[in-house]
Amino acid sequence: MQVRILSPVPILKGKQMKLVCISDTHGFHDDIDVPDGDILIHAGDMTERGGVEEVEDFNRWLGKLPHKYKIVIAGNHDLCFENSYKPMATAILSNCIYLEHESYEVEGIKFFGTPYQPWFYDWAFNIKTEERREELWSQIPNDTDVLIVHGPPYLHGDQVMGDDHVGCKMLLKRIKESSLKLVVAGHIHEDYGKFNVDETLILNASTCDYSYKPVNPPIVVAYNVSLNRINHEDKN
Repeated sequence: MQVRILSPVPILKGKQMKLVCISDTHGFHDDIDVPDGDILIHAGDMTERGGVEEVEDFNRWLGKLPHKYKIVIAGNHDLCFENSYKPMATAILSNCIYLEHESYEVEGIKFFGTPYQPWFYDWAFNIKTEERREELWSQIPNDTDVLIVHGPPYLHGDQVMGDDHVGCKMLLKRIKESSLKLVVAGHIHEDYGKFNVDETLILNASTCDYSYKPVNPPIVVAYNVSLNRINHEDKN
């Protein structure tokens, strides 16, 4: 699989960027109180059933938000981004930067967005084997600052009902090898929150809870471009 590197936006030196992180909105985007910021990040599952009409409504909502940049990936529910409707679905997303296993640089912050996750009932972007996932994660550039990925790493935002951990061990391995500052994920609604792997901040930013109610607030972090580091903000 070829990794596409999109053209960067020039850096503004000394600027601190406010990143507003959400995921797994599942069509309830109009019910979310989204704080203002510089960059909105959505880590997948914008839809419930994966239809293009849901993507159209999501794109409409994105167009009303004030954030200068909006970066979006797909998730396992977003079936139209993997099936024959993919060209239509990607074309609909005119109000954001859509990333599918590719990089994008915003004012000195290097993002990589990827929708892949361990196998889950053969939904979209499911990868069965650890070997294949390890291959995919090896394609994340070493100089990436922020990784946007739908499924969380093992033991960090991946605990389901019954206490099992279902995150990707190969993703955790890649994070430990990297110099990532931030990982934004979702997928496991019941393990929303903040976690750490060494110096890397891990977010499970799922908006919907286990009952698919949009009750979890967006998570806001501040990125100091000059110091190349993340500071968490408890206020939304």
